[in-house]
Amino acid sequence: TPLALIDAAASARMAVGEALTNLFAADVKLDEVRLSANWMAAAGFGDEDAALYDAVHAVGMELCPALGVSIPVGKDSLSMQTRYSSGEAGKATQQQTASPVSLIVSAFARTRDVRRALTPQLVLDQGDSEIWLLDLGAGHDRLGGSSLLQAFGRSGGDTPDLDDAPRFSSALAALGEARDNGLLLAYHDRSDGGAFAALLEMAFAGHCGLDIGLDGWGDN
Repeated sequence: TPLALIDAAASARMAVGEALTNLFAADVKLDEVRLSANWMAAAGFGDEDAALYDAVHAVGMELCPALGVSIPVGKDSLSMQTRYSSGEAGKATQQQTASPVSLIVSAFARTRDVRRALTPQLVLDQGDSEIWLLDLGAGHDRLGGSSLLQAFGRSGGDTPDLDDAPRFSSALAALGEARDNGLLLAYHDRSDGGAFAALLEMAFAGHCGLDIGLDGWGDN
């Protein structure tokens, strides 16, 4: 949602991407996925109507058709703003605040075998293995709207974006092929916390420690 303060369309596309990458921990196919979309916005507030239009168009008319995914159901909440008084009695001033455009996505599909679902738990009894980071952002490392910039009191910048539907579809297809060939032991999304947060969460689930080599990131 914070991405919408910079780019509402990118925020909506990322919401779809988050839902799909989470769902693909299960043994599902992309062309069988259906989405439920809950659109939230402060209608009539500033430029929020235009931001909502951009977000709906980006997902409903561009991204989902490109991925072959439909949105048969959803709802909207268009009163995401509030007015209140602030200050001492008799001297109070009227204040108004609004939430940015938000898309809450639920993704669902039938699974071919529930036993083939992957979890973030690091598996320790299958011999040596590797952890791979698949960078769907193609090295752009965009941090606009991130928790890191918020922590440093900064705003703006380029936001993460699901702006290459063919790459995204190919990544999900490769994931399914790797699963079919018994090559996957665990699965987790990097998401907002970054690679280190993802690694820690996988270690917590596996009740183990990590000895991480960063040789592959030596040039960055």
